[in-house]
Amino acid sequence: MKQKFYDTAVKQERAVLVGVITPNETDERAQEYLEELQFLVDTAGAKTEKVFTQKLQRPDRATFVGSGRLEDIKAYVKEEEIDIVVFDDELTPSQLRNIENELQVKILDRNNLILDIFANRAQTAQAKTQVELAQLQYLLPRLTRLWTHLERQKGGIGMRGPGESQIETDRRLILEKISLLKERLKLIDRQNETQRKNRTQMVRAALVGYTNVGKSTIMNMLSKSDVFAENKLFATLDTTVRKVVIENVPFLLSDTVGFIRKLPHHLVECFKSTLDEVREADILVHVVDVSHPSFEDQMRAVNETLKDMGAVNKDTITVFNKIDAFQPPPTQPGEDAELLTLEDFKQSWMAKNNSPAIFISATKKENIDEFRNLLYEHVKAIHTDRYPYDHLLY
Repeated sequence: MKQKFYDTAVKQERAVLVGVITPNETDERAQEYLEELQFLVDTAGAKTEKVFTQKLQRPDRATFVGSGRLEDIKAYVKEEEIDIVVFDDELTPSQLRNIENELQVKILDRNNLILDIFANRAQTAQAKTQVELAQLQYLLPRLTRLWTHLERQKGGIGMRGPGESQIETDRRLILEKISLLKERLKLIDRQNETQRKNRTQMVRAALVGYTNVGKSTIMNMLSKSDVFAENKLFATLDTTVRKVVIENVPFLLSDTVGFIRKLPHHLVECFKSTLDEVREADILVHVVDVSHPSFEDQMRAVNETLKDMGAVNKDTITVFNKIDAFQPPPTQPGEDAELLTLEDFKQSWMAKNNSPAIFISATKKENIDEFRNLLYEHVKAIHTDRYPYDHLLY
């Protein structure tokens, strides 16, 4: 008898991205958002096959894009056997339902995609609870689309009533689960607050920054620990705290979840407890990927999030990372760009406008000693002010 073999490998899903370019944003900015969305899709484990864009005054209320563009997407999805269509903005429940009915494939928006990545990355009980809460809050207004199968049974006596009853039952169960998760998070918050109080005697520094700028690599370098670091968005989801000693001064260093533009509001709300490490830190180390073409926008996004969290006006060190990968624009069209030296960086507007600033390459270990010394001076100043009788340590 001939033995049968079955392919059990998980098939990589193929995706199409869709974005709308409105008059208040440039083509370049829209392209950056879509490139970031493609990176999110890659992080989630899918492969982007094509990107569709359309210029509109505002997204269409029924289908996000116009009917003609939706037909183009539908034809491509059918011909290429695409698995997922991902939209670069949050879809309303009615848009989601209409697009799903038209395309007959899995539809995700940016928020849902980020939630999926967070669910896959969550390791601790706190992170898993936060993600589940955010997913349920996202799902609640979209419940009706889960019951569209009842529409196929038109004319069936008693069909509409049970459908409505089931939706109400689901809504009640989800609300109860949300309440339960919020209580669980309150308990975790109290436990974390107790832990933070137990270590208040030490100076605390927090690494903050856009996602995928190298915070975990810097954490590993300074603390000689083994925090997970990868060239993917949201590689680190759980806050990690390590004791670090530079010279003879100990302090606590925390690595926090990276920020991102268009981050779902309810996700920020759910992760406020995780970001307490940022709010209660004595020093913020704002890590910037200087090699990214839109690093200025990323810095603004981080600063706006910090402002929303009430974490501004703190002692802040700006660390421009990845100087080894920085690509300056050419001075003249057609000319090759001249690579900047470390001295050039120090004299640049970046250093002058973000003082104190330091320029490093965490992976190449470039200018790390100067970074350690700068951090040491800031920690020592706070430690000396807090414990004046320890001055003999220095």
